[in-house]
Amino acid sequence: MDKLPADDTSRDIVIVNADTQNELRHLSLAGDTYTMLLTSEQTAGQYDLIDMYIAPSGGPPPHRHNFEEMFTILDGEIEYYFRGKTYHGVTGDTINIPANAPHNFKNVSGKPARMLCMCTPAAQAEYFLSIGDLVATRTSPPPEHTEEKLMAMRERAGSLATKFRTEML
Repeated sequence: MDKLPADDTSRDIVIVNADTQNELRHLSLAGDTYTMLLTSEQTAGQYDLIDMYIAPSGGPPPHRHNFEEMFTILDGEIEYYFRGKTYHGVTGDTINIPANAPHNFKNVSGKPARMLCMCTPAAQAEYFLSIGDLVATRTSPPPEHTEEKLMAMRERAGSLATKFRTEML
């Protein structure tokens, strides 16, 4: 076995709390709120960790990306659509989506659901920060948008998708 590299003392421990830390960035995306817990800056590009507050019937459109994505359901019921099949997840379940696989999800709880999402290597948090609206807290309602603003956000998401190794389906 090769010798492990030396400890990188330029990096430090990071402790965050989605409900109490004002410096965290909370983003409204497609009616849901995503809180950036750990991003590339804190993990040296290894992964992103995102707290997802998903509205009833909320979730992203079908897509795929060139990185691994793992979800842990903290509260609620989520339907995952993976390669044309439907899977049902409940509180406590962890779901791994392999890189490049077509997928999306939908909250079927009838109330807000909450998940942790880990993306490795890091990429998703920066993408979300490029297209979402900053909101005050993890549970803030989405801002009201005109149809023109929604179209502009969709166009921006589409134009940046390739840069962030994502394809909308």
